[in-house]
Amino acid sequence: MIEKLYQDFLLYLQNQKVTYRRYIWNVINHNDKLIGIVGARGVGKTTYILQYLKSLKDIPLHKKLYISADSFDVASSSLLEIAKEFSALGGKILAIDEIHKYKNFERELKQIYDMLDLKVIFSGSSAIELEHSKADLSRRAVLYHMNGLSYREFLEIKLKTKLASFTLIEILNNHLEIVYEIKKQLKPLEYWKEYLELGFYPFYFQEPSTYNQKLKETINIVIETDIPSIFPIKYENIVNLKKLVKLICQSEPFKLNIKEMSTKIGIDRDTLYLYMNYLYRGKIFNIMRLKNQEDNIFPKPDKIYLNNPNLYFAYCSEPKIGTIRESFFANQLETKYEVAIPQKGDFLIEESYLFEIGGKNKSFNQIKDIKNSFIAVDGIEIGFGNKIPLWLFGFLY
Repeated sequence: MIEKLYQDFLLYLQNQKVTYRRYIWNVINHNDKLIGIVGARGVGKTTYILQYLKSLKDIPLHKKLYISADSFDVASSSLLEIAKEFSALGGKILAIDEIHKYKNFERELKQIYDMLDLKVIFSGSSAIELEHSKADLSRRAVLYHMNGLSYREFLEIKLKTKLASFTLIEILNNHLEIVYEIKKQLKPLEYWKEYLELGFYPFYFQEPSTYNQKLKETINIVIETDIPSIFPIKYENIVNLKKLVKLICQSEPFKLNIKEMSTKIGIDRDTLYLYMNYLYRGKIFNIMRLKNQEDNIFPKPDKIYLNNPNLYFAYCSEPKIGTIRESFFANQLETKYEVAIPQKGDFLIEESYLFEIGGKNKSFNQIKDIKNSFIAVDGIEIGFGNKIPLWLFGFLY
């Protein structure tokens, strides 16, 4: 068994040719014994793991091993037994991909952690919930959430250059100076539309011409395989998840009609809320609620977006630019900050900063008398005062 797993590992390693390192490299503390990376399918979790194993030049190949939990060899065996055999042979670092495909993985990870002198890195769907696992894995595992490409990362790959990232406070206070420096290296809006339409998932750079096809296939796998592997949904009801994605794509985020949606899909309201939660956990939806609203499952959402702008171009015949702008802003900010829906304005960040999102002609009228209020404006290279270019919020990570 272990010999076959090593053969597969070497093939994976040889086929891993991506050299660009995502932002997650600077976030993860690689000294921890049990590290989990979760995120949407296609954002680069597998690439990161293989890059990390490849980077450990001082550790011999036989002391590190990569396995995929959805492979036949692993599925027909036991994670614990594989780990025991690997450890007995002198193994030090075990990487387990697609761990949500393995039944009761929490219990076996706990046993590996408690019984063996092994460092374990695992990846899985963003929908897994270690916090509520029966094995109480949350006390042992350090979990990192990995997002798709930021605009900064997209430009770094596209232009083969190096660009700095900035905190929200740095952008709010110094955006004029930051943009001045960025403009020395590139034209900020030259690739903006390309990023919004095609640049969120790293596999775009493998073959741009088939990106939309691959994106739809990726989302289908999430809906048809990943979500049912975690949540109790019957196969015949999966089609309702797909209908819901299409409906949200066509709807204005601030005009949700729950009753109408329930009727169109043919399910009751409680089931609709449940399905919305599944798609949110699978990183297909981004659900926004008013600040201080209870976080039980499942209160009525105040706004629902598709998770990122690329999904609108893939699923909508006529994507609305206003929705795309807001989807981008919410997605990028949520990677590092708390985002909620305020009583006035579009987004409230960290309970302190109020934002309106819009085009060149967007005014301060709605939020002019509110402290710490800003406008994120699309279609401009440079802002002034509390008016900040929307694209610059793609430089947060």
